[in-house]
Amino acid sequence: MTRRTDAHPELVRPDVQAPFFSTWRVGTPQRQRQTVDAIARTWERRPWPADDLLGYHVYTGHDGSTLLHHSQWASEQAYESFAKTRRQERVDEIDTAVPGIERLGLGRYRRYRSSTRANNGTAPVPGCIVIVDVEFEGPDPERQRAWVDAVFEALESEPEPHPGGISAHFHLSTDGTRVLNYAEWESAEAHIDALAAPGDGVGSATAQWERVQNWPGMTSGGGVSRYEHALGLVPR
Repeated sequence: MTRRTDAHPELVRPDVQAPFFSTWRVGTPQRQRQTVDAIARTWERRPWPADDLLGYHVYTGHDGSTLLHHSQWASEQAYESFAKTRRQERVDEIDTAVPGIERLGLGRYRRYRSSTRANNGTAPVPGCIVIVDVEFEGPDPERQRAWVDAVFEALESEPEPHPGGISAHFHLSTDGTRVLNYAEWESAEAHIDALAAPGDGVGSATAQWERVQNWPGMTSGGGVSRYEHALGLVPR
């Protein structure tokens, strides 16, 4: 069966070989809440769809309009089987409850590298999830990895790390064109304060960060979005 949980996903699970991300536009904060409730009802009244689906999480956008979906699959093949046999009935029930949802596409990724702040004792529960979406001109898996590696070099040389950051998990799209950073912050205010500090983005004005921000072939991508974890679904 399906069980609801308040726990955030474990991004570094080695058995998650196919992490997927997608965004829905629903329009208003009220419709955000209605859609989350409809997803929960739809999934909880049905058996868990596949052993290879390890977790499904939904987040409300701080823009008051969008939902982020993160599903953790053991393989793409398992998702394809689910999509052919069990996905549509869930979509139909959710759309009946909340008509007019705009689905903006599914991104297929592989996690490449993660960075977690050292903690003395229990790690803080993230109060805000920040998604950084970077797009490149054309597929190039080597460029994806090189850019992420450059980000880590900039992080390691950062002279004034901003408080409030918990972790960063960099995912490479399977088509070779995008990088998605799933970053956990203690609060939205901590992330806003980091963006307001000197420098471009959360990094200081260093040569390493300038290299990251001016990487050849990088386009604007989807930018930076803040979310709050609203729903976790896992097998019972």
